[in-house]
Amino acid sequence: MKTMINREFVHHIIRHYLKYDKDNPFIFISALLAFLGISAGVMVLMIAMGIMNGTQKEFTKRLFVMNYPLTVLPITQNAVNDELIGTLQEKFPHLQFSPYYTTQVITKNAGAVQGSLLYGIDFDKESRINHIFKEARGEGEDTYRIIIGDSLSFEMDAPKGEKVTLYFSEQEAIGFATMPLQKRFLIDGIFDSGLKAYDKAIIYTTHQAFHKLLKRQEGYYDGLHIYTENPLKEIDAIRAALPDSVIIEGWWQQNGNFFAAMEMEKKALFLVLLLIILVASLNIISSLLMTVMSRRSEIALMRTLGATKAEIRSIFFKLGVIIGSTGILVGTLLGFFGIWVLKTFDIISMPADVYGTTKLPVDLMMSDFGLIILGTSVIILLSSLYPAKKASQTDPLTVLRNE
Repeated sequence: MKTMINREFVHHIIRHYLKYDKDNPFIFISALLAFLGISAGVMVLMIAMGIMNGTQKEFTKRLFVMNYPLTVLPITQNAVNDELIGTLQEKFPHLQFSPYYTTQVITKNAGAVQGSLLYGIDFDKESRINHIFKEARGEGEDTYRIIIGDSLSFEMDAPKGEKVTLYFSEQEAIGFATMPLQKRFLIDGIFDSGLKAYDKAIIYTTHQAFHKLLKRQEGYYDGLHIYTENPLKEIDAIRAALPDSVIIEGWWQQNGNFFAAMEMEKKALFLVLLLIILVASLNIISSLLMTVMSRRSEIALMRTLGATKAEIRSIFFKLGVIIGSTGILVGTLLGFFGIWVLKTFDIISMPADVYGTTKLPVDLMMSDFGLIILGTSVIILLSSLYPAKKASQTDPLTVLRNE
């Protein structure tokens, strides 16, 4: 038979036990510490997860642009060609394609030297898939024009309109000897990706420059960049349409180790910060146990007056839940307030060359917020079980005899 619980009686006793007890101040202090610990834990977890997610999204956004959603690479020579691009355009008319050549060069100007990666591209096609390049490109029509990053421009002391010398690995005959091929290029634009490593290393020039200088065959390319809004969903369909002589990679595969490390760091941080709440929950246990010990005579008296074990258990279980739930609520409010402050005010400034932005990125995902609330709730419920069980096991005859 199910035991009935007098809810009015239970709630009255709970309100009584939540009040400050002058005779036992340490019980109230312990409960207050548990409340503050849980509030602080939830707040710190929310802010930390928000920062981790914001940083990851910021890197993803920038890497997505500079690495391109999808890239087709040849396994055999001349595998990426106009015929392949035409086939893909017929099957996937909604996608944007930008074929490219690539080679390593050394950039030199005013005594400064920097190794770079030179891409030969169609400026119009590249502009459709790379908004950073589109914003930087100039209006020049010179075959030997380049678009460089602002970091490289600064190091080379070469603003827009100036010329720099590019040295290639290919050799050219000079009399009876050879020397590295070199050519002066006009800087037609300067881009800023937000990541200095890319701004130093990447240079864009025309297809025609590769045809004339490096004798690359027209219509055959070193690779193909593909833009799609949903690369994760589209990659399998595109792969099925490709011949065996090429492979396709997504931007997440090209940076897989980096994002795997960030995801592992996020999980480790979540577990470590969850320990704050676990420690705070120990205060709930100690507070409730102290309440049980100090109220033994009251519990025994309630039992003799007809209170059931279920009612006593409910009183102390709900006490723990109220302390913990209040902590979660206040911690959540503080967490959202802290996130708002970090988003609104530039309190923390970061080096742009490391993080890609000077402002601290904060973006708390609802899934992470749900995990925080779920994890904290489970800890609080488990912490309230033992003291409640201990209180319900109080023997009124033994206690009253000793009294």
